[in-house]
Amino acid sequence: MNKLKIYIAVFAAILLVSCSESFLDSEPLTSLTTGNFYRTTDDAELAIIGCYDGIQILYSSGVAFPVASEVFSDNCYGATGNNDGYGYQVMDEFDISRSPADVDLLNDSWGAYYKAIYRTNVLLQKMDQIDWEGDETYRNSIESQARFLRAYAYFDMVRLWEKVPLLTEPSNDNIPQSEPAEIYSQIAEDLSFAAANGSETVEPGRVNKWAAKAMLARVYLFYSGYYGSDLPGVSKSEVLQGLEDVIASNNYALIQDFKDLWPAASTSVNEAGDGLESTYAGKDNAETVFAIKYNITSDYNGNTDGNHWMVMMGLRVQSFSPYGKGWGACTVLPSLYNAYEEGDLRRDASIIGINEENLDFDTSDQREYTGYAVKKYTPLSLPDGRDVAEANGAVNFMIGQFQDYVVIRYADVLLMAAELGSNNAQDYYDEVRARAGLGSKSVSEANILKERRYEFAFEGIRYWDLLRQGVETAADAIAVDTQVLNGGVETDKVIQKNKIVATKGFQMIPQTQISLSNGVLIQNEGWNQ
Repeated sequence: MNKLKIYIAVFAAILLVSCSESFLDSEPLTSLTTGNFYRTTDDAELAIIGCYDGIQILYSSGVAFPVASEVFSDNCYGATGNNDGYGYQVMDEFDISRSPADVDLLNDSWGAYYKAIYRTNVLLQKMDQIDWEGDETYRNSIESQARFLRAYAYFDMVRLWEKVPLLTEPSNDNIPQSEPAEIYSQIAEDLSFAAANGSETVEPGRVNKWAAKAMLARVYLFYSGYYGSDLPGVSKSEVLQGLEDVIASNNYALIQDFKDLWPAASTSVNEAGDGLESTYAGKDNAETVFAIKYNITSDYNGNTDGNHWMVMMGLRVQSFSPYGKGWGACTVLPSLYNAYEEGDLRRDASIIGINEENLDFDTSDQREYTGYAVKKYTPLSLPDGRDVAEANGAVNFMIGQFQDYVVIRYADVLLMAAELGSNNAQDYYDEVRARAGLGSKSVSEANILKERRYEFAFEGIRYWDLLRQGVETAADAIAVDTQVLNGGVETDKVIQKNKIVATKGFQMIPQTQISLSNGVLIQNEGWNQ
């Protein structure tokens, strides 16, 4: 592939919703109300863009799901700065006693999820109020997109907290948590509708039926693994057929060079030493099945379009072009770096080896330093030290990052189909390995799960792949008793298996939400102080 100059594509997202305050945390009223809006297809288009905006905002404050998922896993430690609070250690070690004040660590996330769900619920409630001008295909597409986005939000929530209030229409009621089977049943119903009725067109930033089929498989694998039964209302054969449909559609393909999927991995300083050049395949490349879109236009006046969480994975307050600075969370375990097979191209495309790349990194302000950092999702910097986002007009490097979060890649479709028993399982498995520079290997569930760790490291998948194998299995993989460098000083790092088992792998429900519910919400096991 020819080398291309780094560039940024900017798009606008429209926020348009109306709702009222409730204990679930919703949004203020606007001049457009549910009574004078939701009338025309133009209104429907603006409303669904508002729903996408709600999903885009999900990870803009608090602890983002992609970051938290890596901290929970055996890929990364919580880390951050040596003088920071210990909230990331609470998540990493499944232990609130590490920082008793952090009982609201995920409170912003809780509120953002319900705001996003509110938007989808309002639109879905108003579907019959809109004049669709006889275009049932368009109506089904809008409904499919809204239902996918609602399912997406609930799938995050039910994995984080297991039992959450299930709302399928706008409400201010103080309702109790639903059982997981009920929540998963709604997720499956929404995704099944989207898989059957969604558009077949691949359009950047939009959900289609192929994305719904792939997401349904991810939900099925987690639910059936963790709970030991089929996903409510969905059979294994249906899920597998959905994946085969995605493959047969010929809409997606593996990018030839794995590193070209990731800006930092595919970018280097040019020969003149005054700029960057890249072989990055670009946003919305052939491997992207569904991504959350970001751009540089975030500000502190209500525009929240940037990737606000990627800065957490940047090297702690230091840049080594093309790698940009950040806050030093998610230091990578050496055991992961060393686990890759010899010749696996994914290792160096996924992980920054600080010593291996001869980076003169100052460890004095880095907690839980390991010598390794995330490369897939890290900011970019120019040779003169300027952050690439800032150089292109972003307010600052913290909120202006523009790399999309690729939720589902085609490689995942292939490996899920192989795991579910496709007749082509060996071919699908080998296709992923061949792209990584590796030879054929006998296909088995155990080998596929190992492959998934190396293929999807730092994409927010590994922890859930562990947990769906059982809490004991996950806890055995994550527990450690070792040493790390905190501010350059060797320090014990302990993650106890019994802490993970006690929580069943789920997180603490924010104390603010329990208080606002007047005790209707019940704290998860293992998190009571």
